[in-house]
Amino acid sequence: MSKQNLLGYTRGQMEDIFVSLGEKAYHGKQLFKWLYNNQQYDFQLMSDMSKELRNRLDNEFEFRPLELRQEVKSTDGTEKYLFALDDGHPIETVLIPEAERSTLCISSQAGCALACSFCATGKMGFVRNLTVGEMIGQLMYVRDRRGSDSFTNVVFMGMGEPFNNYDNTLNALDIMCDHSGLGIAARRVTVSTVGIIPKIRKYAESGQKANLALSLHAATQEKRERLVPVAKKYPLDELIDALCYYTGITKRRVMIEYILFAGINDSKDDALALARLLQGLPCKINVLTCNPVAGLGFDAPSDEIVDTFVNILYPRAPAVTVRKSRGQDIDAACGQLAAKAD
Repeated sequence: MSKQNLLGYTRGQMEDIFVSLGEKAYHGKQLFKWLYNNQQYDFQLMSDMSKELRNRLDNEFEFRPLELRQEVKSTDGTEKYLFALDDGHPIETVLIPEAERSTLCISSQAGCALACSFCATGKMGFVRNLTVGEMIGQLMYVRDRRGSDSFTNVVFMGMGEPFNNYDNTLNALDIMCDHSGLGIAARRVTVSTVGIIPKIRKYAESGQKANLALSLHAATQEKRERLVPVAKKYPLDELIDALCYYTGITKRRVMIEYILFAGINDSKDDALALARLLQGLPCKINVLTCNPVAGLGFDAPSDEIVDTFVNILYPRAPAVTVRKSRGQDIDAACGQLAAKAD
């Protein structure tokens, strides 16, 4: 009889397990802390439970990590992990070390249905949603392999659209940010969406304190539809209304991701349009340049064009940062994840 894998179970779900076994619910909190916080996966070493209970856990349950298929390291220190899921589908995770922090970029889906025109993951098409365990497992693998201080920040910016896997994403956030779980401060976790309006509004009302980022990339409806086809379903004016709703309820600003594509969205007029679009919205703008993906036909603008764009944008926009691409040489940068082994 196969054992039940507890990877990805929330504290409440673990409490429910013990109630179903005729035990006290508080054992679920104990188990939750042992597995996620103490990194102890051997039930027999969980000293605050009876031997009889430990034996029962051993017989019926396990805590099985993700299977690593490949690990590659960039010349800039970025690391990419390729995992094989139980059904054989691959996903990728990226660790980006910096001087003052290290960011782990995790996936929420195998493939993606949104088909953004610049993204290698979109070319894969949609395979399936990841389970909570498959999302949490990415963090736990890196933490177990590299130590508890291997990353300070987590971003849902890998493969997939987190808000198209909404419930599992929020359960993963609960485990990450629970002080008895992985214990990551919510302010250090960011969920990125291309603009699924109903879920932005739902997230605003959820009470979840992890940050919200929007992959915007264009300040006009026409250009955004070219880059992000789902914009046809979720128009730009309604999207900005949803972001205002989010910032109004949460009292937190939203992060705007804007990738520059040569000759498409990098002109002076584009910068002015972006400033007008975001006027009055509490936000921080991260400007990036596109990363090469074979066959997609997009190029990065010159440094001079980037500087001109940013100088027009600021101070018209409240906070602007230029982000440097990391891990391009191993296809680990934004838009390059395609879950292919070398």
